[in-house]
Amino acid sequence: MTVQDIAFVRYQVTDLDSMEHFLLDFGLHRAARSEQALYMRAADTSHHVHVSELGPENATVGFGLHAGDAADLERLAAHLGVQVENSPEPGGGRHVRFRDPDGFQVDVVHGAARHAQLPLREPVAMNCGSARQRRGKTVRLQPRPSGVLRLGHIALQVRDFPAMLAFYRDVLGFRVSDTYWAGSEQNTIAAFLHCGLGDQWTDHHTVALISAQDGRPRFDHAAFEVLDLDDVMLGGAHLQSCGYEHSWGVGRHVQGSQIFDYWRDPFGNKIEHWTDGDLVNDSTPVGHAPMSPDELRQWAPPLTPEFFA
Repeated sequence: MTVQDIAFVRYQVTDLDSMEHFLLDFGLHRAARSEQALYMRAADTSHHVHVSELGPENATVGFGLHAGDAADLERLAAHLGVQVENSPEPGGGRHVRFRDPDGFQVDVVHGAARHAQLPLREPVAMNCGSARQRRGKTVRLQPRPSGVLRLGHIALQVRDFPAMLAFYRDVLGFRVSDTYWAGSEQNTIAAFLHCGLGDQWTDHHTVALISAQDGRPRFDHAAFEVLDLDDVMLGGAHLQSCGYEHSWGVGRHVQGSQIFDYWRDPFGNKIEHWTDGDLVNDSTPVGHAPMSPDELRQWAPPLTPEFFA
């Protein structure tokens, strides 16, 4: 099968109210809520992109991926020896639920209900060097949270990097965009994976796999696309005014080229606003670079140990 995109991320938290307040300030909107779970949406048509389940401790649980069609679900279920089931969650649809080699809960979904897209302002036209797009107009933006467009990717710190890479490539159809090595070029320790959609352009990475130095599998971060650079900055200013914990940014990555800004939710989970990322397809050459702080950013403030916690 071939995954089309990421669908949602799933966490367990001890306080749904605190998570909802943060996510509203981050730029998401409530899609549904019960006593046991919170579902938040972005401006796109997806029913939800962030799930918080109430539990006795804070933990990362897993994530959802979009299948291309119902037949893909059937093929995946047959390959894994599981069943295609009706989703019991808001939005409905059908899903295949399983654990990947590192134990993350993965839901491959199809046919869930869709929302109408939320209204957003137009991206700011930039007057950059010889490319001057804004004539006779000014830029006057009001303070507000970011307008989150969509969930873009998930980065996972993994225990068994070779097994995870093989599973996501061979079972779920992902393709490698870039890799990192450490020590020697033969020792690959991280991979950025895009959806294997042939000639179709898609995000540089939908799933990133990073070998965990402590051997403990967990989310590294979830990343949400916003409208433009101004939206990154407005969102960061709003989160700062609310007293939330900043992690790293603003900067521009190397692999993927995204302009990024990382924050921590009230439970310590790393969460990213990003814009202006690369698009690739299955013909795009694969990069292989040494893992170092310089490979994480083209420009940005200095990294701190907190970012890797």
